[in-house]
Amino acid sequence: MKVILLKDVPKIGKKGEIKEVSDGYARNYLIPRGFAKEYTEGLERAIKHEKEIEKRKKEREREESEKILKELKKRTHVVKVKAGEGGKIFGAVTAATLAEEISKTTGLELDKKWFKLDKPIKELGEYSLEVSLPGGVKDTIKIRVERGE
Repeated sequence: MKVILLKDVPKIGKKGEIKEVSDGYARNYLIPRGFAKEYTEGLERAIKHEKEIEKRKKEREREESEKILKELKKRTHVVKVKAGEGGKIFGAVTAATLAEEISKTTGLELDKKWFKLDKPIKELGEYSLEVSLPGGVKDTIKIRVERGE
């Protein structure tokens, strides 16, 4: 029996693939558990259409991410914090703090998950920060932590 897989099935195939399996396996296991549907040309067209829409959506997401990254790389971003003697920061600069501060200055909507910090920043100075945006867009931006307030 020909089936179209609705989910990845180990040793059978990936989502959206058309596979030939035994009738019993399809009727007793794959179809009742929602892993597959019986093949029809209409279902195949619907799945191809769905894949095309998903592809276009990912392409738009990547383009948006590239625009955001281009905007972020234009300058060194300044984050002002309270600091004591010797450049030690009261508290720490985290990914959430960076997203919030850079959003204020650039007007872009940024997510804290995009900023990759090994550990929070606890001293004043300049840093290169890795940014991973949706769509697989990655690069580094410059930030400067300064005394403020």
